[in-house]
Amino acid sequence: MRAQESDPIKDEPTVTPDGESLAPRIDGLIVRPLRGIEDKRGEIVEVYRPSWKVHAEPLVYVYQVLVRPAAIKGWVVHTEQEDRIHVVSGSLRWAFYDDREGSPTRGLLNVITISERNRALLVIPRGVFHAVENIGHCEAIFINMPTRAYDHGDPDKYRLPLKNDLIPFDFDDGRGW
Repeated sequence: MRAQESDPIKDEPTVTPDGESLAPRIDGLIVRPLRGIEDKRGEIVEVYRPSWKVHAEPLVYVYQVLVRPAAIKGWVVHTEQEDRIHVVSGSLRWAFYDDREGSPTRGLLNVITISERNRALLVIPRGVFHAVENIGHCEAIFINMPTRAYDHGDPDKYRLPLKNDLIPFDFDDGRGW
């Protein structure tokens, strides 16, 4: 307990000895770590395999997104599809907010950084708001493999402004401690 404003604050544990986050995770939000296999010629990273059983729905559509340095995309939510995302390059900070009626984690916010040094397959459930910020100095690229192809005539995409009354997160959250 701090007696004065100038007294240091002791850190709370944030990960297990194996590096697993201790933070509660939004119900249905999957973060499956991915490992590259590297040799003198280069590297290969498996992005998605049905045998992993992280998601039952088949691959039906794949697209690539480029996010420029310091750019933020979001908040967006889908009602019909789930997103399955792999970061190819760059450093992206993802924020997720669960506003689903009846969800055991309704009101929970998760913030996760994924990069080519910390690879993962993200599975974002329908009904979970998400936004992404490029926190690196270069362009960042991710691939999305949603469970439904984009419908140009009736997009399954609903947006909120970055600053809103629903989601308790601000991307302009300072430069650290």
